[in-house]
Amino acid sequence: MGRGGKRGKTAGRGGKGQTARAGNKRRPELRDIIKRLPKNRGYQFKSIQKIFILGADKQPLKGEKFSEIRKRLGIKGKKIKLK
Repeated sequence: MGRGGKRGKTAGRGGKGQTARAGNKRRPELRDIIKRLPKNRGYQFKSIQKIFILGADKQPLKGEKFSEIRKRLGIKGKKIKLK
């Protein structure tokens, strides 16, 4: 029962719906996005991966595959860029 007051009916909560109810705690959308990201050890975002640039002295041999270049130079898990 209302006993007067200045905030009748909806009491400043807008209309009906989830936000008008008591205990209205909606999760921030950004938190859900963060929670979806992998939490694996050693995981790196593609944007921060280092690129290994092959100089003139380490040019690939004719018909050599990238996996063979990696083995020859001892490169692990980096993108190779020919210069």
